[in-house]
Amino acid sequence: MSSTAPASSRDPHSATYLDGPRLLADVGGTNARFALERAPGQIDTIRVLACADYVEFAAAVEAYLTEAGRPPVRHAAIAIANPVQGDEIKMTNHSWAFSIETTRRRLNFDTLLIVNDFTALAMSLPHLEPTHLEQIGGGKSRPGGVIGLVGAGTGLGVGGLIPTAGRWIALGSEGGHVTFSPTDEREVAVLQHCWKTWPHVSAERLVSGPGIELIYQALAMRSGGNVEALPTPEIIRRALKENDALCLEVVDCFCAMLGTVASNVAVTLGTLGGIYIGGGVVPHLGDYFARSPFRARFESKGRFGEYLGQIPTFVITAPYPAFVGVAAILSEHLGGGNAIPILERIRKSRSQFSPAEQKVASLILAHPRAVMNDPISEIARRADVSQPTVIRFCRSLGCQGLADFKLKLASGVTGTVPVSHSQVHVGDSSLDVGVKVVDNTISAMLEVRDNLNTDALTAVIEALSQATRIDFYGFGSCGLVAEDARQKFFRLGIPTSASIDPQLQEVSASMLKPTDVAVIISNSGRLRHLAPAVEAAMATGATVIALAPANSQLAKRAHLTLAVDHDEGSAAHIPMVSRILLLVLIDMLAVGVSLSRTSPFAELQRQVKRGILTHTLTHPGLNPGRATAEGPGGDDDNGPVAPVISHTV
Repeated sequence: MSSTAPASSRDPHSATYLDGPRLLADVGGTNARFALERAPGQIDTIRVLACADYVEFAAAVEAYLTEAGRPPVRHAAIAIANPVQGDEIKMTNHSWAFSIETTRRRLNFDTLLIVNDFTALAMSLPHLEPTHLEQIGGGKSRPGGVIGLVGAGTGLGVGGLIPTAGRWIALGSEGGHVTFSPTDEREVAVLQHCWKTWPHVSAERLVSGPGIELIYQALAMRSGGNVEALPTPEIIRRALKENDALCLEVVDCFCAMLGTVASNVAVTLGTLGGIYIGGGVVPHLGDYFARSPFRARFESKGRFGEYLGQIPTFVITAPYPAFVGVAAILSEHLGGGNAIPILERIRKSRSQFSPAEQKVASLILAHPRAVMNDPISEIARRADVSQPTVIRFCRSLGCQGLADFKLKLASGVTGTVPVSHSQVHVGDSSLDVGVKVVDNTISAMLEVRDNLNTDALTAVIEALSQATRIDFYGFGSCGLVAEDARQKFFRLGIPTSASIDPQLQEVSASMLKPTDVAVIISNSGRLRHLAPAVEAAMATGATVIALAPANSQLAKRAHLTLAVDHDEGSAAHIPMVSRILLLVLIDMLAVGVSLSRTSPFAELQRQVKRGILTHTLTHPGLNPGRATAEGPGGDDDNGPVAPVISHTV
């Protein structure tokens, strides 16, 4: 099945998103609906896929994207008929179970938000076109007023929207499970029928699609007639098409009960912005719903009848309202490219918090998903602070309070978790350990990138490019980095060596010339074992370059320094990240040097590989050797013929 969004939800003059179309989806127990939003409000390429046709959620997404022509999607938002708490999703009405983060990585998305389908429906309300709503009684919506939502379908959804600071906050609710309250003798009889089976009868038990069948059974037994096993669609058909008296009574009873639920939500939340009716049942009632007892029951609230009489009620008639909702949620999450994700804001502002607030920040950065679900008392206990401190922390980030903070935190956690450093703890699950190691590495790499000193990097590349020889020195894991550097620069056609032994380092350094360079690699920057080699290199007039922490002893002694500042957090994890950072710096330098050296030689080497050249090649800084179609050769060949670099430049 395919379709496009109604014309009223599309703006043909709007520009497309610069980062490509956004994927939207509405996943239920039976069908998964997909669409692309190419520009604000422009939703098209709608497809409906049967969930049973795919063994997993990601496979359904991949099938849709393939059918849609593999558009370059980077951001996606999914509404799902399921509670969303943390990273793991296990559908209650289907077999799909998946990790949000693992799925995001598999699909190669930058952002993957998963939200409850009723939250998505609620967020669609401020954005629906007037043509997608049918007003049933009441006055006008108060601008900026709270909005209520009731949806009768497979179950009974209850929610709301609260305006704050120019935006809407969706109110999560399980209001469908409140105790059913009968209003007349007929509903008392229905309740008594249900009590024969269930000790507690919720509103959802009756005010839903399956509830219509239950009402039919109760009223049929009450009238003393034969009780047929009729499904809900047949009951509605007989009521509207055949004027079947019992079926009409069932539909009227259902509509009246729905009116009671809607009025309870209205007085509880003070929904002066209106009550919206969604779900799959009411649209099947067509024009009859406006003539049903729904509105009369809605206003039947005794002393509050006049209050409710002013509140409008609307039936949502939009074909795909969830798409509008998830599009709005995704747009707010991305913030037009200007909003800083909440976890990143905490990390960057950490030093500005009070000592007590820093405890809260540390807890959130280490356990964002747990904090998202914990009550304030538990957050305060785990952070070892008072509850008012937690509130002050939230407000210092511009949030209205803990609820607003959790909403923004949930948006980040269930989408793309901003990478930030978090300590690995004993007791972490294997998944948490894996994610933390990767995120810590990415975070540290981004920090190195953001703190690169242009002048220092340029000077180091220039010194290496002009060197007639380069020695790399390091110990332990830094020795591995030194060996990696030797191989990269040797393949660039520069005489190089690497040493991890202190005595050999000192001897090698003493043989350097003023045109040579010694690169000293250290994740601590201490001169304990490196000092003899450093002093020997200095004595020869060679240039000493340090890859080490900025304010370390080695950095202060070297001629040039590329800073690598990273706190490993625990000696047990050294060097969990700094080794990667040093390797990245070596790659930066190798690429920079390869670009700074003359390019004709690289073309000669390519010709040699193709078997075109067989004569002797020479290059500044490279000992002469004879090159053949088989590669470097000759009795006096002391090195490679030409630069080879593994990075695409």
